[in-house]
Amino acid sequence: MSPTPSTTSAFPAVAAHGHVTFLGAGPGDPGLLTLRAVEALAAADVLIAEPEVLDVVRTHARAAVDTPQLTVADETSAAAGVPVIRDAANLVMEAARTGRRVVRAVTGDPGLDGNAAEEMLACATAGIPFEVVPGVATAVGVPAYAGVPLRDGHGADVRFVDARTASARCWTEVGASDGTLVVSATLETVAAAATELVTAGRKPDTPLTVTVAGTTTRQRTWTATLGSIAQVFKQGKVLPSPEGHQPVIAVVGEHSTTARRDELAWFESKPLFGWRVLVPRTKEQAASLSDQLRSYGAVPHEVPTIAVEPPRTPQQMERAVKGLVTGRYEWIAFTSVNAVKAVREKFEEYGLDARAFAGIKVAAVGEQTAAALVEFGVKPDLVPSGEQSAAGLLEDWPPYDPVFDPIDRVFLPRADIATETLVAGLIELGWEVDDVTAYRTVRASPPPAETREAIKGGGFDAVLFTSSSTVRNLVGIAGKPHNVTVIACIGPATAKTAEEHGLRVDVLSPEPSVSKLAEALAEYGAARRDAAKEAGEVVARPSERRPGARRRRTT
Repeated sequence: MSPTPSTTSAFPAVAAHGHVTFLGAGPGDPGLLTLRAVEALAAADVLIAEPEVLDVVRTHARAAVDTPQLTVADETSAAAGVPVIRDAANLVMEAARTGRRVVRAVTGDPGLDGNAAEEMLACATAGIPFEVVPGVATAVGVPAYAGVPLRDGHGADVRFVDARTASARCWTEVGASDGTLVVSATLETVAAAATELVTAGRKPDTPLTVTVAGTTTRQRTWTATLGSIAQVFKQGKVLPSPEGHQPVIAVVGEHSTTARRDELAWFESKPLFGWRVLVPRTKEQAASLSDQLRSYGAVPHEVPTIAVEPPRTPQQMERAVKGLVTGRYEWIAFTSVNAVKAVREKFEEYGLDARAFAGIKVAAVGEQTAAALVEFGVKPDLVPSGEQSAAGLLEDWPPYDPVFDPIDRVFLPRADIATETLVAGLIELGWEVDDVTAYRTVRASPPPAETREAIKGGGFDAVLFTSSSTVRNLVGIAGKPHNVTVIACIGPATAKTAEEHGLRVDVLSPEPSVSKLAEALAEYGAARRDAAKEAGEVVARPSERRPGARRRRTT
């Protein structure tokens, strides 16, 4: 959930001619946006962003924000394969003159963006008030993520050069220096920049690192020297490539040596770095798992396999909710997040809120269900102390005691899939159970053709199965995952279902928890990486091992 500004007074009052915020979106990692940037985005009426950072900043803006595009593809430009770049300065001022708050987002830091400086001057000339929110500069952020410090205790001189605009005099000056040099270039031009430096006096054996897609999970770094970078790219089949136009940051100097990077490359050494992980779950339940996978360096791809729909006959649920309010039940037991959602929606339909649970004991089958209840305003009285399952809930559930329990009935809102284990266990403990269908689970629609092809063709590195139904439904709507894909299952029952569908189970969670499942996959990835390094092999993702697979370099 995007943070909201604590107060609108943090920003200047909007005059009749509006206000513009020039905002640095950083090098690519959404987590590098500053708090000030998030506040400005939340208050924006108009968002004008470079295409490279639109997805980074759009998340923090209001749903109704206007987002005029900087690139326009007309017939002529489409035929040439080059989009037309609109006059950003006029676009910004036109929006501001309507009296709205405008955020102009650029890659990196606006102070290092020449175009942004020209747009600021245009605003100043036109009398349009503006402010600048600095961002993490690409030339600084990318080396940090690549494990290449630009300075150490000896305080080496650092120079920044844009190879696209550098003059012959500039190359001569930096070539004569022995300080650290940070060069902005492209995959295709970095070797030419290295040649310029050697010609200007730098030694051919000067260490060099080149990083593409820095600060994102597509990041890759090559270590070479000024004299060998062209050969390294050729031998590694990096070039020639249609992706040669990709921007890179090259660091020239002793700080980019291989030994130092082996110790400091914290980002690319994450256990699941760059892994495309399929998360086949309901959309509502996938968010926390995807966030955890991102923390391990993975790229989660959520594919809903289960859709949740209301029960075909709602009368039973309506009677149970009314009974909840009138004191029919001693307990209510929630076995899923969806059960919480179903009851909450029914409450809202009747104009009720969490206060209706007063005097009723509440049980939750696990941590995620408990969290959904807390969000609703209800603190559960019982959560399993051991296994987070129906069996674990029964182990901690107290038997009915006619002396201390004035009512002997439990309300169990559930899916249309039966919960015999829990019902039978509660009856054995002396409780009467109203086993009520609160929602139905149905198979979701098939994912897009591209996703289906990636699943069957080995385009995903791993898939996480959190229940037997996710196995059956994924195979049913998208096909069986390729045999190079790592299969991770939340428990023995889910693993058995996967094996029945012809899948090899590689990872089994030690506990029936999605958090522990993601953790187990990360441990598997780390062990796999360590084994490759010990064997002197290149660390590759599972999808790069499939027959005929071409290693993805920059995407």
